Amino acid sequence: MAYQVTIHNSGHSFAVEDTESVLEAALRQGIILPYGCRNGVCGSCMGKLLSGSVSYPEGRPDALKTTDAAQQQALFCQARPVSDLLIEVREVDAAKDIEVRTLPCRVNKLEHLAHDVIRIYLKLPDTERLQFLAGQYIDVLLKDHAPRAFSIANAPHDDRFIELHIRNVSGGYFSAQVFNQMQEKAMLRFTGPLGTFFLREDSDRPAILIGGGTGFAPIKGILEHAFHTGVQKPLHLFWGVRAKRDLYLEQLPARWLQDHPNFSYTPVLSEPMAEDRWAGATGYVSDTVISAYPDLCDHDVYMSGPPIMVQAGHKLFMQHGLDESRFFSDAFEYAAPSEKKD
Repeated sequence: MAYQVTIHNSGHSFAVEDTESVLEAALRQGIILPYGCRNGVCGSCMGKLLSGSVSYPEGRPDALKTTDAAQQQALFCQARPVSDLLIEVREVDAAKDIEVRTLPCRVNKLEHLAHDVIRIYLKLPDTERLQFLAGQYIDVLLKDHAPRAFSIANAPHDDRFIELHIRNVSGGYFSAQVFNQMQEKAMLRFTGPLGTFFLREDSDRPAILIGGGTGFAPIKGILEHAFHTGVQKPLHLFWGVRAKRDLYLEQLPARWLQDHPNFSYTPVLSEPMAEDRWAGATGYVSDTVISAYPDLCDHDVYMSGPPIMVQAGHKLFMQHGLDESRFFSDAFEYAAPSEKKD
């Protein structure tokens, strides 16, 4: 049985089969709703039910709090209609014309960036290029295992390879292969590009970009795209990690500071080691952002990292004046079998 879903904001309407989520049906019919993880963790796909009801076959998603549900909020990546729906949710225009494809690729290069981070360069067949928006991600397809999703760390203009940053985590099925077995020239398959985490180029508001650990990867792609296209508005990067050794590509922000007067950079260490001799910012990266920007009403915020960091940041930034529609996130988990990102 199919139900009809109408988006109040735009008047767009589409049918949802009883075996698919609202998001799946929308994407299938060319309507791009905000999303990130697609597994109920990040909360990027949240919108409001103005009328009608939904169910969650696998239980209430992690990112949907009791207070959210009480206010008729829903996570459309997991929600299945049980009636016709009228919903209120932002639509994303910039991703509409980008085709999601499944492609083979070869591991062209493996580069150790830190004690627990490897950069992989993936090479597509000579006749192929992947069209994507800076900040999107791909699903690496694994035999007999759920796909593993990784953010694309390069910008679209530099598309000779697809660059991924992979952290070695305990229990991570794919990351263990990367660190212990994978060789250059290994063949892989992936589906992409996916996600709605990308720079909103029609905004002239200053942008605050926050990466937690390897959440720096999509932020790197977004910044490189912004620099390449000549974006002049202020861009401030906050990179939160445990210790100095986890700033695995710190030479890049240092170079950007020299080359781009509109760029600022604040690294934040939550657990600096004695040998770091660290005199910079410490603690939670979100708190450091608020120390620098106590009023966010005139800013856009882009945040990528573990769900607990993104959820805490979202709550804090709303309390300091950030408009809900100006918060863009890419949240992921490590090491769980059904994780978004390994």
